[in-house]
Amino acid sequence: MYSKYLKRFIDFAGAFVLILLLSPVYLLLYILIRLNMGSPVFFTQDRPGLNEKIFKLVKFRSMNGKTDDKGALLPDAQRLTKLGRFLRKTSLDEIPQFFNVLKGDMSFIGPRPLLVRYLPYYNETERLRHKARPGITGLAQVNGRNCLSWRAKFEYDVKYVKNITFCGDAAIALKTICKVFKSSDITVGVGDFFDVERKRELESAKK
Repeated sequence: MYSKYLKRFIDFAGAFVLILLLSPVYLLLYILIRLNMGSPVFFTQDRPGLNEKIFKLVKFRSMNGKTDDKGALLPDAQRLTKLGRFLRKTSLDEIPQFFNVLKGDMSFIGPRPLLVRYLPYYNETERLRHKARPGITGLAQVNGRNCLSWRAKFEYDVKYVKNITFCGDAAIALKTICKVFKSSDITVGVGDFFDVERKRELESAKK
């Protein structure tokens, strides 16, 4: 009952209210990012959602577009700005995803959506993470976040999908708020930790 009907209602209502309340913050960050990094202000990327349907995930941009003498983008570490570092540390770069929640692409709570190019490599158990809408935060995020291994993260994701409850979601939401305020289990850097780890796994599998 909760996972099929009430969860989506709470997501929609919650996202609608938060977008209204945070509208001044959206405007302020839009202006700061535009002045600091130029256009575009938002970073978008294709991600797999419910039943592996592809959607556009949106975040506030945290890196500039500086290039080398040959026109190639500089390494991520050199393009991450002070403002971008602040946005990532406070998780403010994530708040545009409230629009993803409002639209129905995402939920507040669920497995974090990873990269599309991983889809061909998931085993049957790993694919279960797509039986629920991806979330802004989830069980893995409150149990280690970027400190978790790829395997451990998937175990948490599958565990969540198999047992979605209101009390469980409420507990994850409260833990997330605490972690954001404490800035715990957060890696303020560049690149995708799980992206790097998955590449290593796939390369080993090909040998």
